[in-house]
Amino acid sequence: MQTPAAILLDMDGVLFHGTTRLPGARRFLQAIASIPHCFVTNNPIRSEERVAAHFAAIGLPTPLPSRVITSARATAAWLASECPGFRYFAVGATGLHEALAELGTEDPDNAEFVVIGEGPGLDFDTLTRGLNLIVQRGARLVCTNPDQSVDDAGDDGVHRVLPGGGALVAPFAVASGVEPEYVGKPYPRLFEMACTRLAVDAQACVMVGDRPDTDIAGAQALGMQTALVRSGRFAPGRRLPDGVRPDWDVADLPQLLAVWDRAFPGWLAGGA
Repeated sequence: MQTPAAILLDMDGVLFHGTTRLPGARRFLQAIASIPHCFVTNNPIRSEERVAAHFAAIGLPTPLPSRVITSARATAAWLASECPGFRYFAVGATGLHEALAELGTEDPDNAEFVVIGEGPGLDFDTLTRGLNLIVQRGARLVCTNPDQSVDDAGDDGVHRVLPGGGALVAPFAVASGVEPEYVGKPYPRLFEMACTRLAVDAQACVMVGDRPDTDIAGAQALGMQTALVRSGRFAPGRRLPDGVRPDWDVADLPQLLAVWDRAFPGWLAGGA
């Protein structure tokens, strides 16, 4: 098996649960510090700077914001490549609006794209406005990520299940009869942006994630090596979906470090 040239990492469920750092996360990040790596997340709510600040707040090594790619950032970059200076109408949290505003122009009357992300903002008025942009003006319906639901642990530490991008875009798709275009995992655009930023081919990367349906399946489709850590919602002992076969299937990050240290001697800083 080829030693990877770079590592892509999901975060929630891999390194932390909300405000709780997972066992071995700090050691893992120290071990891969000298290896090119990038953090990729379907969560469009936080900006890259806020993600980095979250690492610091829970006692993890703080990444440069340039090493973080959110589905909001990937969506904005893709729209700019499709239509430079694009006009948009967006429904979602602040992180989505900030990313889109850097490359496009908000135009709720003449938008070329109706963009749906996670977080607050969906109500009768926004659904109606988005629907009419799609049906009457031919705007394309775009969603940052297809997750039906996501886990959340707020500042109070209480675990909640929240609607994901796939659930929030559904009313627009049903009302308009238009299938949304997705950007986040398992679709290739987020992975491809990370590979471009790291200047490596997808086949030279390994993806570490906790969800077989998004992290692993999407990376597998691009030819990446994959490592599933069962520290998120996908618990140890649970059967993998058909067709999903990670190269490594482990309980947590300490176990992944141990198997990598045996598979790739000298690759990790200080050994496992």
